[in-house]
Amino acid sequence: MAETEVLNKSKIYGKKDMIPTPIPMINVALSGEIDGGLTPGLTVLAGPSKHFKSAFSLIMASAYQKKYPDGVVLFYDTEFGTPDTYFSTFDVDIERVIHTPITDVEQLKHDLMLQLNDLSRGDRVCIVIDSIGNMASKKEVDDALDGKSVADMTRAKAIKSLFRMVTPHLTLKDIPLIAINHTYKEIGLYPKDIMSGGTGIMYSADNVWIIGRQQDKEGTEIQGYHFIVNVEKSRYVKERSKVPITVSWEGGVNRWSGIFDIAIEGNYIAKSGVGWYQMVDRETGELVGNKLRAKDIVDNDRIWSTILEKTDFKEFIKGKYKIGGKELQNGEHDSQQEALALDIESSLESEEG
Repeated sequence: MAETEVLNKSKIYGKKDMIPTPIPMINVALSGEIDGGLTPGLTVLAGPSKHFKSAFSLIMASAYQKKYPDGVVLFYDTEFGTPDTYFSTFDVDIERVIHTPITDVEQLKHDLMLQLNDLSRGDRVCIVIDSIGNMASKKEVDDALDGKSVADMTRAKAIKSLFRMVTPHLTLKDIPLIAINHTYKEIGLYPKDIMSGGTGIMYSADNVWIIGRQQDKEGTEIQGYHFIVNVEKSRYVKERSKVPITVSWEGGVNRWSGIFDIAIEGNYIAKSGVGWYQMVDRETGELVGNKLRAKDIVDNDRIWSTILEKTDFKEFIKGKYKIGGKELQNGEHDSQQEALALDIESSLESEEG
């Protein structure tokens, strides 16, 4: 095969292409790093209605277009709830968006496989499906046309087949696919959110977000929402990590969402009185700079740029969220093997003696 190579020279196992978004904590939720972002493969954004799922997908699609001026977005639409003005809101170039209406899973599988077969590694394409959760199977449609009301047992199998076929192409051809899905509550004393569509999506996905939300209130007036990205599955981020993203009615997505609380946790910013905060000198531990209210810090580009550039804050976030690997194969593992070999050799010499 053309892709067969020595492992350390493999394009497949080499450094992944990362598409950074302008929102640092979205990058963290995708890759575990502020400077990371969207990677090739399947990313699933799941949650109830009106949980900013489509908006998250468009933020990522816009970032892809910005990194690659020739980049094209294939937008498969099953809900028809995303007007062209919504694309413009998130700075997506609609002249580089191919819109394909879809009515059932089999139709999506057919068209998507035709597209992927015609693509090669190096073609700049990002795929968005909005949404998997709202797609019927062909059998479900045919039964409705025939007047049948029997339960459809084929939909989950069709969705599993779709992603089983698509996933290898995404990795081999370096293509990100963002699929939006719905969730439902499992039955039980402590019900949790479960993705619809069966287990096939979870098996195939590189990243799965389950998105929750809380109201952002000032007094009794709702100013916007705090969306909580629960990382259900990831190749890069510690699972069950929670990443907050704030969206206000007036200002849209807060660029520095979630970073304030992490900066306090890591002692990069500290309280200097009731309701007041200051930056911390990382060498001396002393509070420095002007006293500021929290609301004057959370959106302050100058403060966050300073902290990110002049401290180890990026590494702190990486350590908090990113999956790490222990050096068992080199140092520690080798020393354990050497110690075991010496013990065996010593035992054999004792027996011979």
